[in-house]
Amino acid sequence: MIISPVFSGKFYAVLGLARSGLATIDALLASKAKVMAWDNRSEARMALQTRYALAIARGDLLISDPMVSDVFGLTAFVVSPGIPLNRHPITIFAKEAGIPIIGDIELFAQARNFWQKSGKHCPVIGITGTNGKSTTTALIHHILKEAGRATVMGGNIGLPLLAATPLPDGGIYVLELSSYQIDLTFSLDCDIAVLTNITPDHLDRHGGFDGYMKAKARLFGMQSSTHYAVIATDDIPSRVISKKCPARVVTVHADNITAEEQIDWPALQGPHNAQNAVIAIAVMRLIGIDETIISKALANYPGLPHRMQRVAERNGVLFINDSKATNATATAPALAAFPAIHWILGGVPKTEDLDPCKPYYNHVKQAYTIGQAGPAYAALLRESGVAVVECETLEKAVTMAAQAARNDEVVMLTPACASFDQFSDYEARGQAFQQFVEALD
Repeated sequence: MIISPVFSGKFYAVLGLARSGLATIDALLASKAKVMAWDNRSEARMALQTRYALAIARGDLLISDPMVSDVFGLTAFVVSPGIPLNRHPITIFAKEAGIPIIGDIELFAQARNFWQKSGKHCPVIGITGTNGKSTTTALIHHILKEAGRATVMGGNIGLPLLAATPLPDGGIYVLELSSYQIDLTFSLDCDIAVLTNITPDHLDRHGGFDGYMKAKARLFGMQSSTHYAVIATDDIPSRVISKKCPARVVTVHADNITAEEQIDWPALQGPHNAQNAVIAIAVMRLIGIDETIISKALANYPGLPHRMQRVAERNGVLFINDSKATNATATAPALAAFPAIHWILGGVPKTEDLDPCKPYYNHVKQAYTIGQAGPAYAALLRESGVAVVECETLEKAVTMAAQAARNDEVVMLTPACASFDQFSDYEARGQAFQQFVEALD
């Protein structure tokens, strides 16, 4: 757990009691801060009463809605990234009260700033972007471990950051950072900040594409001029950000590596993974990791669940779970990776078109649409000459695709949509896909 004297004696209101919220409460209480905690879910509040009975009895923890409570002396609201600040009343309330709204990443940044003043230096690599940031984060973390470096992976992936065991001096924090998390962070000066790409996403939360792009750019605006920004400039918005960074900029492109090199990296196939790999290589070179170690780590990288994950092979047909591809831009490189695909797509659409996927329609043997976007996307695909089966449910799509697929073909869930019409998140959707594949005769 990450604790710090910088929190001692202060008063925080924590909104949202999922994993990161509970980790935040643990860290603040252990740092001798006072905490007010709230979640609109009654079951979350009840669980809190059991978990923190002693802290409640001591008066260190209050379970109370800050919107109707006395917030005199409050240092900050610490909110979950999932709380939509553009719609939640806490935004206006906090502004009127003159109380900042921050997230757990900002608390980590404040603790780190204190360490640095005390002479302890733990570099931070912060990775953001629309697509590929999870794989890039995990890949960088993997290479560092292969090199024998002390490292922790956190942020938008893995363990809540404040729950991590603090690293020794010289240990490296590798953080995946969403636009929501960056919006709640103000003092994180990354030693190396990474941008994978920028395409339209979360536009409702940020008031349009310009707001979304500005949220991503804020990570680089917090950097010192002596630090580094590694930016894949394969898209125009990323090129724009690269020209405005205060830090030293290193630009990379997906085509910096050859197809022959990429063949040796089984879990990093497709042009999107070429981009992930060149970013990781650039970061490792800045750190000074030996080229031999980098090459070996790229070859033995196991990949992440729900990201081009090979889940089974049946009768010569490969089944791939790419549930994390929640928009068309993320799906396009998955379609590019194989020549004969039975494509399962659909869910809650983020865009009305599938234009980024069009160059790879010739790789699609047949498409199987599901969920809310199913009828509209089926019509779009048929207009482009793609054979389509409207399946509505993922289970039916897996069954139909498995029956149609032949030797050396691929059945791939790469949905180009969010999951929330039929599943709680992309992970639940990916797990369901794997279960349906395992249940095939």
